[in-house]
Amino acid sequence: MEILDHAFMQRALLAAVLVGITAPAVGIHLVQRRQALMGDGIGHVAMTGVGLGFLMSANPVWVAGAVSIAGAVLMELIRMYGRTRGDIALALLFYGGMAGGVLLTSLSPAGSNANLVSYLFGSLATVSEEDVVAICVLAAFVVAVSLGLRRQLFAVSQDEEFARVTGLPVRALNLLVAVTAAVTVTVAMRVVGLLLVSALMVVPVAAAQQLTRSFRATFAVAVLIGTAVSLGGTVTTYYQDVPPGATIVLLAIAVFVVFATLAAPLARRRARAAQAAQGAHDGVRPSPGTADDVKV
Repeated sequence: MEILDHAFMQRALLAAVLVGITAPAVGIHLVQRRQALMGDGIGHVAMTGVGLGFLMSANPVWVAGAVSIAGAVLMELIRMYGRTRGDIALALLFYGGMAGGVLLTSLSPAGSNANLVSYLFGSLATVSEEDVVAICVLAAFVVAVSLGLRRQLFAVSQDEEFARVTGLPVRALNLLVAVTAAVTVTVAMRVVGLLLVSALMVVPVAAAQQLTRSFRATFAVAVLIGTAVSLGGTVTTYYQDVPPGATIVLLAIAVFVVFATLAAPLARRRARAAQAAQGAHDGVRPSPGTADDVKV
């Protein structure tokens, strides 16, 4: 428990827990909407916020949050209305965000002394008390939206046309998903890094989907995986002196590989059991081989 004797590790562990909860909570909606790389794009845009924070001598977390929200809303509007050259507009937004962040940082008072690497790939030692306060506030917003509007967000993520017919404000909910994704990127920025946060939003969800069959179960398992790998990566970083963001993401990928390996025989058993049940229902006696397989 010596890890808790250090104030910077206490802050890092708290931030890791919040990141592990919020990233999959929002990522599950992005995966359902087939927008798994949206977090990566927001991370590029957030770099402009980081550079602007350095230039204004303000906390980069808050400034990056504001810029990320504006960029996410613009991305969602491009998706809604930019039917012809929407992909080009998004590419310009992503690359411009990254380039703008580097340029603004170079013009800031910190200049070359600004530690951009800690924002790109995460850093435990640089998580300040002010960062923790910002992360807690932003994480509370993400959790409140994810739980309070889970039914509406699920309906929109599954089928926008059906949700529109039922009277849900589809456009407003889509914009809300984009905003929560932007806030999540900001929350995870100090622990995982802007370039790797998208993986923590997607990989735990993809791993949970290997073994779960309902949205609720996938949500719960993905949050558990996200929290576990975030804490595991943070602790590993303390003892082994390795980059936190890369460690967390590799742990999440390892969990995905294990779950995918376990899911293959489980899926075969379910299929055989369903086939045997269907045969019994139709009055067809299943073959001995099928029955033996189901018992196994």
